[in-house]
Amino acid sequence: MGQPMRVLISGASVGGPTAAYWLARGGCAVTVVERMSLSRVRTGGHAVDLFGPALDVAEWTGVLPAVMEARTLTEVVSFQRDEGRGVDLDMTRLVAGISHRHVEVMRGELAAALYGASHDDVDYRFEDSIRTLDQQPEGVVVTFEHAPPERFDLVIGADGLHSMVRRLVFGDERRFLRFLGGYLAIFVLPDYVGLGRRMIVHNGPGRLAGLYPVRQTGQARAGFLFRQAEELPVGHRDVTGQKRVLRGVYRGDRWQVPRMLDEMDAADDFYFDSISQVVMPTWSQGRVTLVGDAGYSPGPAVGGGTSLAMVGAYVLAREIGRATDLEGGLRAYEDAMRDCVLGFRKIGPSVMKTLIPRTRIGARLMPYVLDGLTRLPGPVQARLSRLQATPATALNAVHLGPPAMASDQGI
Repeated sequence: MGQPMRVLISGASVGGPTAAYWLARGGCAVTVVERMSLSRVRTGGHAVDLFGPALDVAEWTGVLPAVMEARTLTEVVSFQRDEGRGVDLDMTRLVAGISHRHVEVMRGELAAALYGASHDDVDYRFEDSIRTLDQQPEGVVVTFEHAPPERFDLVIGADGLHSMVRRLVFGDERRFLRFLGGYLAIFVLPDYVGLGRRMIVHNGPGRLAGLYPVRQTGQARAGFLFRQAEELPVGHRDVTGQKRVLRGVYRGDRWQVPRMLDEMDAADDFYFDSISQVVMPTWSQGRVTLVGDAGYSPGPAVGGGTSLAMVGAYVLAREIGRATDLEGGLRAYEDAMRDCVLGFRKIGPSVMKTLIPRTRIGARLMPYVLDGLTRLPGPVQARLSRLQATPATALNAVHLGPPAMASDQGI
């Protein structure tokens, strides 16, 4: 009693540093372990979206100026064809139909800002990871790949879709992953097109490919989204197999696709994964809990998972700070987030249907439908947004309130 609660967080991307900042502010002794290097965390990841309440959390955490400085500034999404004129969409008007407050930022830039806000008060350990977790009445004994074993009062898994913490505590991930019928691939490449402030996209039945600029580096990122009826027999760490799959799916496509695939092998940050949700009845067991994609991923690239992770991390720290015991704090965290998480689960299937139509005629019409929506009056767009599942509407299920964290912590 009277000692700070010792918290270990696995993952230093978005949810982990957000939780670390607020738990440290509440008086906890926080350690964050991350298997990647700090430089890789700062530069990795694709463009992500922050909506409404997530921007509130960013502001309270002190990183909103850095986020605004690092925003992508993409102005136009240009759907292009092999031949003939395509369709240019105004990005601002396109997003306005989803949320009146929105920022698109590179994930690495966001992670770097959150690290900068928290690292003075948090013990960060990069290039290490958890090996085992042993829950005991007085705490969780953790062994690491490199560091000596330690005991913690609480362990938080903020380590993504394929969470090691979740696997160690809750079991095989196949019990919790719900495949949405598609795959995502992203990697860096030279901006040989001269994108400026444009994202260019080429779509066909069941798949699309795109290029968008990274203004901080002068490079670009290639992105591929495609439908797949059943999960592929390729592991999430089998990079060779993943590249083989991607080449097979897009073999014969024209436009920029051949050049993009040629650049793929030179990329040092290739990412490929299924578009899957994490569906769990509870995110906590004893002294271990999950936040963000580890506990409730709405689906990579289609569900607003970064906003959900920031809000979930803040709520987790807030409820622990309010509670008189750890069990009560974790229960309150789940209660506060449940409706929001259920709302996010509806988004992925809807986005998949819109972005990746199954038929040739659907793929051809999709840009025109989106263009028509952007031309509707603002109030009409807002009314339509409230009638469908969007990140902004789902996040409204959480009452954040102003930050008021405890000055000490002795759970």
